[in-house]
Amino acid sequence: MTFIALDVGNTRLKWALFDSHQPDAQLLSHGAVFLEHIDRLADEDWKDLPAPTETLGCIVASDALRRRVGEQMEHWDLSPRWVVPNAAEAGLVNGYDHPTRLGADRWVAMIGALARMKEQTHGQAPRPMVVVMVGTAVTVEAIDAQGHFLGGFILPGHGIMLRALESGTAGLRVPTGEVSEFPTNTSDALTSGGTYAIAGAIERMVQHVRQRTHDEPLCYMTGGAGWKMAPSMSVNFELVEGLIFDGLRQIASQRLAT
Repeated sequence: MTFIALDVGNTRLKWALFDSHQPDAQLLSHGAVFLEHIDRLADEDWKDLPAPTETLGCIVASDALRRRVGEQMEHWDLSPRWVVPNAAEAGLVNGYDHPTRLGADRWVAMIGALARMKEQTHGQAPRPMVVVMVGTAVTVEAIDAQGHFLGGFILPGHGIMLRALESGTAGLRVPTGEVSEFPTNTSDALTSGGTYAIAGAIERMVQHVRQRTHDEPLCYMTGGAGWKMAPSMSVNFELVEGLIFDGLRQIASQRLAT
């Protein structure tokens, strides 16, 4: 019995094959493709994989993209199943005004973070959390120690910020600058501004959670560009690769057990 987890974002499709759907499953293979290359998966990346028997994924893209993913899975005689956020699942309570309108990737990542917090605090008092995904967009979520999603920020990622400045400001071009405390050229100024804008949003959410819960939150960061933020953070955090895949296995293990 094998399980394939899918994370379809705004830029790439990430996949991971495990030997089961359980949270402690062993990773067998994984990969990522840009969305424009999805139609090659069956003939390339997935060609020599053992056929998975179960699947679950989260997707933030269009219905057309869902169909394209489904077509690639037909050679396994497997249909993708997608997570839709609801009022509560896997111990997480959804505090969004309209729970089903919350992004599936945000919901799944928070479920993965909640499970991680419970494992790390086993035998101790649970801790509130700040969960950050750094990708095409950046999300910063707040969760209390009881597993209630309190709310979150959405802001543009590095690339969107830089392209917006390039298109709206005369004479600026997307830079390849470095992050600096005191930039002295335009490229470094743009790169530093974007990085510290994201860092500032994270730090502000940590402050909000401290004030709300009277406790120091654990901060988890994930996403393809998470490593870029590491040197510029002033709050303690853990960089967790594959937090969405952790959440998908948590959800799958509970759904398939019932």
